[in-house]
Amino acid sequence: MQPAPIPYCGSAPLPIDLWGRWNPDPVLLAGLLIAFALGRALRARPGPYLAGCFIAFLLFVSPLCALSSALFSVRVVDHLVLTTIAAPLFALALPGGGRGLAGWTGAHTVIFWAWHSPVGYTLALSSDAVYWLMQFTLLGSALCFWRAVRAAAPTAGVAALLATMVQMGLLGALLTFTTQPLYSWHAVTTQAWGLSPLEDQQLAGLIMWVVGGGFYLSVALRLANRWLTGRQAATA
Repeated sequence: MQPAPIPYCGSAPLPIDLWGRWNPDPVLLAGLLIAFALGRALRARPGPYLAGCFIAFLLFVSPLCALSSALFSVRVVDHLVLTTIAAPLFALALPGGGRGLAGWTGAHTVIFWAWHSPVGYTLALSSDAVYWLMQFTLLGSALCFWRAVRAAAPTAGVAALLATMVQMGLLGALLTFTTQPLYSWHAVTTQAWGLSPLEDQQLAGLIMWVVGGGFYLSVALRLANRWLTGRQAATA
């Protein structure tokens, strides 16, 4: 029998091993240094750009990477941090604005759902190349989405944020209320952390539904409030 492939972040750690599971991949570290150096060439705003690079370091170098091999819920946290914190920071840092808000809203939704399907998820954990394809497409589509939101009219931005909130909540609800574990990869990786595979999946769904959906809702409300305040000031 052919042995199961080892995910990019390594085999699932036990709690006692976690803090020794930093990722020393020299190619990754070189890539992060190159990305850091590109900030000046791209004329990026230093504050948000450096914050985005630091978040990438935490996600891919710190023991969080290894923990995501054990728990699907941590993988969801990883993806939410990548798409709702790192991507907006990079969008804020880079000069200019984006276009195609409706297209990027749809593309990001399709990409997010595809990589959280059991088939897409298994492929990403079975191959380093597919793993990085997953991470780059999630970050890239989220970056383009946030740049387009930033450049769009407030009403269009609010609509796109609410649409993303709905799709995030729907996917989270499906994961929360499904009564069977969907991700065979985690059939034996969660127990050491006090969770069954189904409980881990349901926790992931709640994080996606409540935290992820709530984030998009809060940004939409903030954008709508800023727009309404501006209109009131203009007509006063």
